[in-house]
Amino acid sequence: MDETVDLAVQVGALRLQNPIIAASGTFGYGVEFAHLVDLNRLGGLVTKGISLEPIEGAPSPRLCETPSGMLNAVGLQNVGVEAFVRDKLPLLRKYNTHVIVNVFGYCLEEYVQVIERLERKDADGIAAYELNISCPNVKKGGMQFGADPVQVGEVVKLARAAARKRPLWVKLMPLVTDIGLTAQAAADAGADALTVANTYPAMAVDHRSAKSKLGNATGGLSGPAVKPITLRLVWEVRKAVKVPVIGLGGVETAEDVLDYVTVGAIAVQVGTSSFADPGASEAIVGRLAGAVNRANFKSINDMRDRFSVEIG
Repeated sequence: MDETVDLAVQVGALRLQNPIIAASGTFGYGVEFAHLVDLNRLGGLVTKGISLEPIEGAPSPRLCETPSGMLNAVGLQNVGVEAFVRDKLPLLRKYNTHVIVNVFGYCLEEYVQVIERLERKDADGIAAYELNISCPNVKKGGMQFGADPVQVGEVVKLARAAARKRPLWVKLMPLVTDIGLTAQAAADAGADALTVANTYPAMAVDHRSAKSKLGNATGGLSGPAVKPITLRLVWEVRKAVKVPVIGLGGVETAEDVLDYVTVGAIAVQVGTSSFADPGASEAIVGRLAGAVNRANFKSINDMRDRFSVEIG
């Protein structure tokens, strides 16, 4: 690593040693990767989504390869907040990296209850929360929270009030009418940062059997195929709000990171790459300083928003 290049970034109140964060749902609870990745080298990691009660998840198969990407339908399987605090969090405290806990619920009250449980003293070691608002609101007919700016504002406002000790990030849905409006609703309600974006609803079928290639009929598309679309979303969100934006979608190389930074991302999350190569996030950290240097910069922060400046 080129020691003359400054990779440190500031995501609201959190200072990260570099902008590489392992994404939720692709890195387990973090501890599963500790024998494959030096967690201390990452800027941070986001745990898989944590709910109020344990969830078994979707039927298998849960993963399906697609051209330049992957479909997943894991179904938000997790151990529940009590088991996470008891069994997972003590192991995560051993590492010198920011641990961001992804939180979700099927109604407003569940988001609040999960955060309130994580606010207690025995849950020390958490750096921030990331709200997954792509869940169906069972009290409003199953409409996803993140599809409506009004619902986005409601869930973020309540989560913000519950999250007294830590920053609150919000993970936005990609397929909305105007992501700038969604981002503004989240920021106005108290989000400290926005993750752009979650996976894209998609499907894959076997025409011979007339069945889905997943246990569910549909899944979430991720990987290199979505990067050009998500780059535009990051740019749109960065124009709409002042809070930090974290890019997520198709990051495989250090150059991918710099593409996201150029359109305004403060940091990036590495997701699908970890399925093909569990050490992908650490490998990108190792190559990032050289990529910044080759671009003739000494700080990754100096690269941000150049695209917006160029096009006016």
